[in-house]
Amino acid sequence: MKNIKYMGIVLLSLVFMTFSCQDDDTSVGDIIAPSNLVVTAEIVGADEANPYGDGSGSVIFSMSADNALNYRLDHNGTQQMAPSGVAEKLFTSLGVNSYTVTALAIGTGGITTSTTLTIEVLANYEPPADLVDKLVGDGSKTWRIKSEANGHFGLGPVGGQIPTEWYAAGAGEKASSGMYDDRYIFSSDGTFTHITNSVNDDPDPDPSGTVFGRDGLIDELGPHNEEPDGADILNYPYNDYSEPFVLINPGGLETISISGLGFMGYYTAGNHQYQIFDRSVANEMLIKTTDGNGEFDWWFIITSEEADGGFESDYNNLVWSDEFDVDGAPDASKWTYDIGTGDNGWGNGELQTYTNDPENVIVSDGSLIITAKAEGTGYTSARLKSEDLFEFTYGRVEVRAKVASEGGTWSAIWMLGGNFAEVGWPNCGEMDIMEHTGNNLNTVLGTLHYPGNSGGNGNGSETFVDNASTEFHNYTIDWSPSAIRILVDETLYFTFANTGSTPFNDDFFMVLNLAMGGNLGGEVDPAFVEDSMEIDYVRVYQ
Repeated sequence: MKNIKYMGIVLLSLVFMTFSCQDDDTSVGDIIAPSNLVVTAEIVGADEANPYGDGSGSVIFSMSADNALNYRLDHNGTQQMAPSGVAEKLFTSLGVNSYTVTALAIGTGGITTSTTLTIEVLANYEPPADLVDKLVGDGSKTWRIKSEANGHFGLGPVGGQIPTEWYAAGAGEKASSGMYDDRYIFSSDGTFTHITNSVNDDPDPDPSGTVFGRDGLIDELGPHNEEPDGADILNYPYNDYSEPFVLINPGGLETISISGLGFMGYYTAGNHQYQIFDRSVANEMLIKTTDGNGEFDWWFIITSEEADGGFESDYNNLVWSDEFDVDGAPDASKWTYDIGTGDNGWGNGELQTYTNDPENVIVSDGSLIITAKAEGTGYTSARLKSEDLFEFTYGRVEVRAKVASEGGTWSAIWMLGGNFAEVGWPNCGEMDIMEHTGNNLNTVLGTLHYPGNSGGNGNGSETFVDNASTEFHNYTIDWSPSAIRILVDETLYFTFANTGSTPFNDDFFMVLNLAMGGNLGGEVDPAFVEDSMEIDYVRVYQ
């Protein structure tokens, strides 16, 4: 993409003053009509040589009045609210055209004061046919936030050219926000339709839904009772709506401009313009918008494809497995053990001592059962590994497991680089297929550790798994030279772009363990006696 910043320089200003259209007595009880309405219309890019502007068709209206609670612009049957009193309006008919706009100040009880002004503006941008076709299609094309992709939502500095430079949401990370079921339709007649809940229209249409937005800024949509979650408002009740939209090209940057309070993904107020940063990927666009505080650029990946109905892997030939169908000790040809307390509690401040005692590890009734037990003032448990017995590069690992639930337990299914003894950690790399703690019940983590992203700075995501400790679930990693994907029950929730510079291109071995406490397991329940992680099978496909 070209590294070009939009610098709209306004050199021509038209100022209009008006007084209330109401009677001289401007108050009736608590109803007060706004007065002293002042409206300024600034034609973007206008100067002595270009009196009608820079061709963008953009005009910035600034409105102020005494006793005004809100402001609105009316033009050609459309209304554009402007809670702050400032609104950018686009006039896109090609050539120099004259437009009549009514500016209104809204007071208590909805009483208004208004003035009408006429402006002449130049518009010379005609969007390319391939962009229109991609955005609009045949009129039935529907867009959504690409929730399954890392970086589908995030933020960075205003004017930044690195997507999600300061924060990038992991795949599925905002599942509880009210954003992922939203759908967006751009019609050929210039109408943008926002469906706020795409799953509640069967069998009959239902316009109700919820949206996601920035605390404070989302108040522009109206009053609400939702408590902030950090700086966010989750699941703000909002119905389906439509607004006009237009494609513009400020500073040579293709941009979607939505009128009124229309938005995509996350409500950030501002000018409701979404710069198309990249549209080279089929059925996908990378867009960004600046929030109304001028604080951040917010980035989104939108896609016109629905999420895959199921996960597909290139690795489907079973090359190694343990079905745990022979009772007794684990198969010694497949598993060995780590024993003892390790260095600094296995590097994590863990509290358990690992053993190979049948009290801590046994195969019974078709499952491997790893049990952590309170022993005197400490705890015992077990940690199995396939080191030096089965190590491999690339493939799909699927483990069906039921995790421990007591406070302080830390169930883990993971992989460690086979060169661990030679290069140490994190240089060898670590792939955590599943981690779960009893202190954060039913939340599972998928994480990668490597130089620069180790310990608490691991690269990964989390997802909610209902009944993780009472029912078996499938935990999967799909590992290739180009990508590492982590799933639960065939649902992808973390994707990592693998390259030749990472440690994830050599042999790894598998580890199964149940720890106690430590920097992730947290405080152990003082009443803890014992708890188990059960594994139905481990399968490796290549």
